[in-house]
Amino acid sequence: MTDTPLTLIVGAGLSGLAAARTLADAGHRVLVLDKGRGVGGRLATKRVELAGETFRFDHGAQYFTARDPDFRHAVAAWQAAGVADEWADDFPATPGRAAAKRDPYPRYRGTDGMTGIAKHLADGLEVECGLRVVKLSVEAGGWLVECDTGERFHATNLVLTAPVPQLLALLADSGLTLDATLLADLQKVEYAPCLALLATLDGPSGVPDPGGMFAGPEPVGWVADNTQKGLSPIGHAAVTIHAGPEFSRAHYATPEADVTAALLDGAKDWLGSTVAATTLHRWRYSLPTVVYPHRHAEWPAAPAGRVFFAGDAFGGPRVEGAYLSGRSVAAALLHGTGTT
Repeated sequence: MTDTPLTLIVGAGLSGLAAARTLADAGHRVLVLDKGRGVGGRLATKRVELAGETFRFDHGAQYFTARDPDFRHAVAAWQAAGVADEWADDFPATPGRAAAKRDPYPRYRGTDGMTGIAKHLADGLEVECGLRVVKLSVEAGGWLVECDTGERFHATNLVLTAPVPQLLALLADSGLTLDATLLADLQKVEYAPCLALLATLDGPSGVPDPGGMFAGPEPVGWVADNTQKGLSPIGHAAVTIHAGPEFSRAHYATPEADVTAALLDGAKDWLGSTVAATTLHRWRYSLPTVVYPHRHAEWPAAPAGRVFFAGDAFGGPRVEGAYLSGRSVAAALLHGTGTT
């Protein structure tokens, strides 16, 4: 690259994209890097080709609610753009689970999959995927960011939005030491993993209307029919099965065949048709269970520029929290404020 970005954001999930979109709309130069093949992070939609048909699964975040006025405004804009709409007021739950969450907030989905929302936010931004950041160092009063491909970028400010354990490992590998108080607070952040099984069926599923449900008891925690959700062809269901947190934690490294067998058996009452194909995705950092107490954190003694930490472990373990965390970082950069 020939230009130096003012702010480099590591992570093209919702937090990183919300920060980048806000800064870019305010006239700031922003570059977003992500190790994945595309944007979105856990706003993830997967395509599976089978027998000449394309099946699509939301396999990360399944839906979201909007409580905060800022996020409600964003969701209204996504609806106007046609990338999000209401899915349901609530979801059923099995007797083995606590009652479905009864609250006044509608559940929203991405109209073209959850990834579509991320793609909408990324439109027009400078985003480079397939680049894993492996080292950060200070150079010429700013930051030198090195990737596993050998590519190098210079930035004035950094926004780090990957899961906190990965960020701490990156800083350690770079020989950088955080202030003791901030380091201690970040080390308290914890996540639950999630094993996500994607099952293509040879007919309709038995998942009740509206196409998603809180299942249980474990090993299964959630089942969704992506055909009812409007993502896959009618007639052959594409079902997402999320394992519960305890099963996911205990069996994160278990061979795929064994996990698949356990989850299919646990979800058999809602499959309704013969399973034609499966694939398993392992989310190591799926749900923050211990979060940082503010929307973002700033490294107060950063050796160059300004360095921020953001993500759903800061804004709260929801899609909404991830968005608000990114917006909080952008506000701090735009208005010169610190941790909020």
